[in-house]
Amino acid sequence: MNPVLRSSAAHVFVESLEHPVLSDDDAHHLFRVLRLRHGETVTVSDGRGRWRAASVVDGNLSALGDVHSDQAHTACAIAAAIPKGDRLEWMVQKLTEVGATRIVLLDTARGVVRWDAAKAHRQIERLQRVVRDAASQSRQCWLPILEGPRPLAEVLAEPGAVLADPDGVHVAGEPPAGPLVIGPEGGLDATEHGIADRFGVPRVSLGRGILRVETAAVVAAALVSHLQATPRVDNAE
Repeated sequence: MNPVLRSSAAHVFVESLEHPVLSDDDAHHLFRVLRLRHGETVTVSDGRGRWRAASVVDGNLSALGDVHSDQAHTACAIAAAIPKGDRLEWMVQKLTEVGATRIVLLDTARGVVRWDAAKAHRQIERLQRVVRDAASQSRQCWLPILEGPRPLAEVLAEPGAVLADPDGVHVAGEPPAGPLVIGPEGGLDATEHGIADRFGVPRVSLGRGILRVETAAVVAAALVSHLQATPRVDNAE
């Protein structure tokens, strides 16, 4: 990580890097909670990989130095059934911190959480704030895409999709090209397994044991990130 990003007093997202303007929530956090003072350095990002340093000046931010471009993440898409209660917020927060670039919430036959359209809109808005706060805390320069709820069949049909399954194969080598799908704790029903079979979706194991949805999602993201970071070794003929 760039040492300026790592050592800045705070990291926030803004619309313009040339003229950074804080949201009301970010201004409250920086000046009322963190109590930043004149001259302290924060970093600002547009959420699309670009960032720069800025200085606190009279309760505002003044851009400093050059704009940097963080290398785009290799795709890390995690699609998971919706866990109950605050476990959902925890899952989205940790997926963002680990570096997921796309988080898809799934409707499944055995899922225990059901949202109507109005509630889904409110929940996604709330979770977008969770994503933003988690990305700020972990010094991310890319905000992950948050989608859903989406039907399981739609996501299984995406190119490169893989399905987490305790009886699946061990993941090694190349990371999945599509979303890594996490079903509900009750598992997929026979119809959903049939859909996965029809699309030829491979099953992969996340290790020993049966994991909760939110645990499996974070393990999956960490696994994909590890595979992306592991140098490939081509055997010489």
